[in-house]
Amino acid sequence: MALILGLESSCDETAAALVTSDRRILSHRLAGQEAAHRPYGGVVPEIAARAHVEMLSPLVAAALADAGVTLADVDAVAATAGPGLIGGVMVGLVTGKALAHAASKPLIAVNHLEGHALSPRLSDPDLEFPYLLLLVSGGHCQLLLVEGVARYRRLATTIDDAAGEAFDKTAKVLGLGFPGGPAVEAAAALGQSIVPLPRPLKGSPEPHFSFAGLKSAVVRAHDAKTWGVEDIAASFQAAVVDCLIDRTVRALGQAGAVTALVVAGGVAANTAVRTALADLATAHSLRFVAPPLWLCTDNAAMIGWAGAERFAAGLTDPLDVAARPRWPLDPGAEAVRGAGVKA
Repeated sequence: MALILGLESSCDETAAALVTSDRRILSHRLAGQEAAHRPYGGVVPEIAARAHVEMLSPLVAAALADAGVTLADVDAVAATAGPGLIGGVMVGLVTGKALAHAASKPLIAVNHLEGHALSPRLSDPDLEFPYLLLLVSGGHCQLLLVEGVARYRRLATTIDDAAGEAFDKTAKVLGLGFPGGPAVEAAAALGQSIVPLPRPLKGSPEPHFSFAGLKSAVVRAHDAKTWGVEDIAASFQAAVVDCLIDRTVRALGQAGAVTALVVAGGVAANTAVRTALADLATAHSLRFVAPPLWLCTDNAAMIGWAGAERFAAGLTDPLDVAARPRWPLDPGAEAVRGAGVKA
């Protein structure tokens, strides 16, 4: 059994966790920054990076104490090395390098997206490769065939905004506050899907996602003052779900035999998204796997688990590994039009 210290600092959550290779989370400490960013309606990278500097070391000490272990007991240190806000990524990765060097432990530079992609295997020991993953978060919206650790085939990505990004921007337009995803979901529960909003790329032979036009339609609907905020929120959420399901159906036709339909990432915490995907899996006679809600949002347990999976595969990294603001899981995937750098 391996014991991995995981560190996460790619956006506005600072976290440290101790995770074992037999799927036990011995400790998890997380510090959010919602109050610091709320006045700006979104994450301010400089504020986030400074907060990571202040919070990470105490969180590591607390996580070790909670688990009743010392750094000497750890088999490897896993730290997010990208993609993300580069200032925050650098804080976590440099901290991981320092701890690994001081304790003479291996360093594992984890792709944040791989953390999300493998997190369902932390919560579900029966989930086997290959599975179709809808990775849907604030910065990414992708469909991936997960063939194994470090083996990913991208079937679709967003050509502009990610779904989570669209949720945040919709919340800001509607005056619902920050963070946007939970705020829109709460408002949607009080409204009806009666606002005529578009479903970009629905039914298109192009495999990808697009949410920029939907976001612009929300702005126009709000400016028209014809519908209430709750109805716009409900209509927006319904449109997002329709787009996600339509694209996932297409990917299922391209993926071949898979063991399960899996969802991960921050937007995977949305109840309407989870319910629609569960129904889709049932319709295709597939298992549906989603991590617990807390494991969908950014956390260090998923980084520790990805580190454990990579460590078991013999994948470690030198201390001069670089932090990366962009880091595709499938670097060989064909470039897409629009914001393909998010691939």
